[in-house]
Amino acid sequence: MPSTEVGSSMDLLTELAEWVKLETPTTDAASVNRLMDVAEAELTQAGAAITRIPGRDGFGDNLIARTEGSGQPILVSGHLDTVWSLGTLAQMPYAVNGTKAHGPGIYDMKAGSFLAFHAVRSILRQRIATPRPIVLLLTPDEEVGSPTSRWLIEREAAQAAAVLIPEPAGGGGACVTARKGVGRFVLRVEGRGAHAGTSFEDGASAIVELSHQILALHRMVDIDRGITLNAAPIWGGSRPNVISPDAGCEIDLRVSTAEDGMLMEERILSLSARTPGCRVIVEGGMNRPPYTESAAITALYGKAQVIAQQVGLPLPKQSRGGGSDGNFSAALGVPTLDGLGCPGAGAHASHEHILWQHLSARAALMAGLLETL
Repeated sequence: MPSTEVGSSMDLLTELAEWVKLETPTTDAASVNRLMDVAEAELTQAGAAITRIPGRDGFGDNLIARTEGSGQPILVSGHLDTVWSLGTLAQMPYAVNGTKAHGPGIYDMKAGSFLAFHAVRSILRQRIATPRPIVLLLTPDEEVGSPTSRWLIEREAAQAAAVLIPEPAGGGGACVTARKGVGRFVLRVEGRGAHAGTSFEDGASAIVELSHQILALHRMVDIDRGITLNAAPIWGGSRPNVISPDAGCEIDLRVSTAEDGMLMEERILSLSARTPGCRVIVEGGMNRPPYTESAAITALYGKAQVIAQQVGLPLPKQSRGGGSDGNFSAALGVPTLDGLGCPGAGAHASHEHILWQHLSARAALMAGLLETL
């Protein structure tokens, strides 16, 4: 059993509620930093060595909290930003209904980041000895692909013995041992505008060309190989009587292997127009590399299973199509265990919630991993 006393689920929920009530949309640096301030103050008081990296490009700060010790550390990496805009709480308030606690970002992933923060703080406060130093990294921009934190995640992961990611747990409390890689692209079509009635032949519809491109993208889907593409949002056109000179879409690509990532990136970037008078421009690329379960990840999962049994927690494993910051560390060859947050449902949706009675056991699992790895 872990030595760290993590408290009751109700105690944890009471403090987590304050995190949820501080809205932290990715695009509002000041709001994200208000929660960073809370975490920094608590971890400083507990005795962590703090490094705070100022935000850039309109994003919030990154926060690193380190414990004492020698050797390769265990990195715990979580994000504080959510997809929800300021003011969401007015329509989607924090509320507890039986076994469910609702609120914007509570599942993805304030509960998980709070559990990681709480486990590290508890270890420090209780002076629990750990075999390795702990590095807790809290980031501000995961929901948009970690553009300003990726370098920091990769830097800290490269020095770590293992990486723990407190993203939401899956069904049945499952943790994550593999994820698809993610690519993001923007496709734009330049056509030739004209009056749809009097000069139809003079036009080259960007919307018609975009339609061809979207159908071509859909034909690239290969479910058996784990390759999926989705075009959304799409745009183009101004009025029914105007042949549109411009149109476009964003493209989401998911792949299971690095090789397929390279292949699909090349295919998408080389798309060309099929409609005379139109031109296709594609920008983007792979955003997150695939996270493949290795023998070392399987072994790490096995250690987590032992601790989960000690605290009375079922811990199945799963592979997910969605990416996380764990993709970055796993691609470096560092053993990475993901999905260590709280079970629930509704990520990015109005019914978002956690099963709050699991908070204490999930905190004990995190603390147990930090005590033994």
